[in-house]
Amino acid sequence: MKVTVVGAGNVGATVADVLAKKGFASEVVLIDIKPGLSEGKAMDIMQTAHMLNFDTTVIGVTSPLDAPDYAATAGSQVVVITSGLPRKPGMTREQLIGTNAKIVKGVVDQILKHSPEAILIIVSNPMDAMTYLTLKDTKLPRNRIIGQGGMLDSSRFRYYLALALKEAGYPATPTDIDGMVVGGHADKTMVPLVSIATYRGIPIRQLLSEEAIQKAVEATKVGGATCTKLLGTSAWYAPGAAAAALVEAIALDAKKLIPCCVYLEGEYGESDLCIGVPVILGKDGVEKIVEVEFDAAEKAKFAESVAAAREVNSKLGEALA
Repeated sequence: MKVTVVGAGNVGATVADVLAKKGFASEVVLIDIKPGLSEGKAMDIMQTAHMLNFDTTVIGVTSPLDAPDYAATAGSQVVVITSGLPRKPGMTREQLIGTNAKIVKGVVDQILKHSPEAILIIVSNPMDAMTYLTLKDTKLPRNRIIGQGGMLDSSRFRYYLALALKEAGYPATPTDIDGMVVGGHADKTMVPLVSIATYRGIPIRQLLSEEAIQKAVEATKVGGATCTKLLGTSAWYAPGAAAAALVEAIALDAKKLIPCCVYLEGEYGESDLCIGVPVILGKDGVEKIVEVEFDAAEKAKFAESVAAAREVNSKLGEALA
């Protein structure tokens, strides 16, 4: 499989690095507008091949902003789009909408010229709105446009639940936790599903106090902002690994259940928006949207998340024209 990663910043380079180490892609193209950046990072990754024993070829390509050149990406089966401005401390994802909408539209146009059958994974923020914009602008089938948010948010949820369990005397790690986050990929709109979260099959609510659970929930919702405050820019290891995990599920036709941002057509009682819900990912991209039952509080939070997503979409304005 050939995979293109657009944007050689921290997140994009991490995606390429993880894909190379996993070894299921034969070729990864890393492309960026900054001269030498993608070439240098691709070279750095390839110089670990012998030490880490992988055969994937990673190449870097510069595509000038004033003269885009995506020829090297031709024939990509999956394309991960990370390009756009990252968040800075104090910024919300929604504040990036105007600038990043133009960037994402331009990237998608170039990608589809050279890889018209590609499945697109959107990482650029605000991710839910960028996924919706891409679907409306390209008019591609909804199975081929996937927003990466739920995988990352769910991983953060598991991390914070594991910390809470450790504090309560249980030797938990994130791999011991089964937990899922749905809704929008934003600090106020994501919905961690406490009702179905478990520790080695034991419901979390049997082991933790409601106070401890809510502390983990709130920490999850601001997980990205917490990293941004500490790092001075957006996180990259977890977002990059999350995007690579989606590529892997598609490349291996794994039929994995993963929460992703997808276009709804009546599922969960909603239509004409992209939001995070559990889906089955395989070689065709989104192969099935799975509807799970929420408890009353989660149902109310999901409705709030839907309303917020629609409000952000309304700010896309002429970008949708």
